[in-house]
Amino acid sequence: MKKNVKHFILLTALAAGAIHAVNRFITTTAEMKNILTTTKGQFYNWKNGSIFYMKRGTGSPVLLVHSLDPICSSKEWTNLIKKLEKNHTVYTLDLLGCGRSDKPYLTYTNYLYVQLITDFIKDIIGEKVDVIASNRSLSFVVLAHNNNKEIINKIIGINPPELNSLKINPDKFASVRKIILELPIIGTFVYHILISNANITKTFQERYFAKPQLISGKLIDAFYEGAHKKNSGGKYLMASIEGHYTDNSINHALEKLDIPLYLIQSRYGDNFVKKIDEYCRINPSIEAAYISNAKELPHLEVTDKLFEIVDIFLNN
Repeated sequence: MKKNVKHFILLTALAAGAIHAVNRFITTTAEMKNILTTTKGQFYNWKNGSIFYMKRGTGSPVLLVHSLDPICSSKEWTNLIKKLEKNHTVYTLDLLGCGRSDKPYLTYTNYLYVQLITDFIKDIIGEKVDVIASNRSLSFVVLAHNNNKEIINKIIGINPPELNSLKINPDKFASVRKIILELPIIGTFVYHILISNANITKTFQERYFAKPQLISGKLIDAFYEGAHKKNSGGKYLMASIEGHYTDNSINHALEKLDIPLYLIQSRYGDNFVKKIDEYCRINPSIEAAYISNAKELPHLEVTDKLFEIVDIFLNN
């Protein structure tokens, strides 16, 4: 019996060592192309970690907030920045847990990002700003304004989330997924499987782009690299997303919203009109526009079309 136990312990240790080696190899090779490090920027020493950000152009300030996903970063705004910086001072940041920002071991909550956006505007931008937010990050921006009326002029949301999806509370199954992802070796291994180059490519083909032929290998590499920076610490954000800790209803804030909110929705899926109608029912002052031939990231896929709409909303 003792011999069998020793063999089991030895095999377990060898397996753990092998998985750890694979994890280290993936983390190291993911950054070898240094795609993101070639972009110049600065760091904001926030209370929960160092936040990478960039400032480009001159004119009225605009803050771009990328989608909340471990593979996403301010890289998704690359094309739109070039359009906006001609007439605006454009700020972008990598949210905590994403891209070049720190990825600490903590529970990432909706309110954490509300605080980050509020503090970034107050400490770095230093004046009221127009904010463009992608997908679920719109919820952080709306709630940030609800908490502090002195930081935001207007909000533009690109492909906003379904309102009901923000009301999901953590349950025991979500908690189990969170615990597994946060494990030191196994959790990192699971994260690497989920955030493989093949799965990121699949995400672009099925969710992000309407035309797969527009997806470049360099773009996939950039998202892959961003997801594995800081020793693949993006797994902690993924764990919190899986646990629904980043969800929070914004219905009450929408009802009280006293600044312009413009929504830009791509024409894909079965319920895109219904989704926008739900926002407008809560607050009839919300304005919306639709864009064709794109999915979740029109700012990368059909930048010119998106910019035409954004420019109208910014100048309203």
